[in-house]
Amino acid sequence: MNLQKGDVVVATAGKEKNQIFVIASIDDKYCWLVDGDRLKLTKPKKKSLKHVQKALKSGFEEEKLTSGQEKVNAEIRKFLKEKKEFICPNKM
Repeated sequence: MNLQKGDVVVATAGKEKNQIFVIASIDDKYCWLVDGDRLKLTKPKKKSLKHVQKALKSGFEEEKLTSGQEKVNAEIRKFLKEKKEFICPNKM
């Protein structure tokens, strides 16, 4: 899977199934997801890469994710709210 920091993904398993998130960081097996509301940059959700699916070609600005500013959570919420209408998960 070709995922990177800032990508918008849909959770395909767990209690977050069918919800959209931004990848805050990523390694070989896991990614850490944020939505700016319940899951903020200070406490992202660890999720296996096999339980997420890329939702959009364009993602959230990676530079903002590393800035650590509190206002970034509000920007993530706004970004996901705007993109939600364009995301139709396959077979979910």
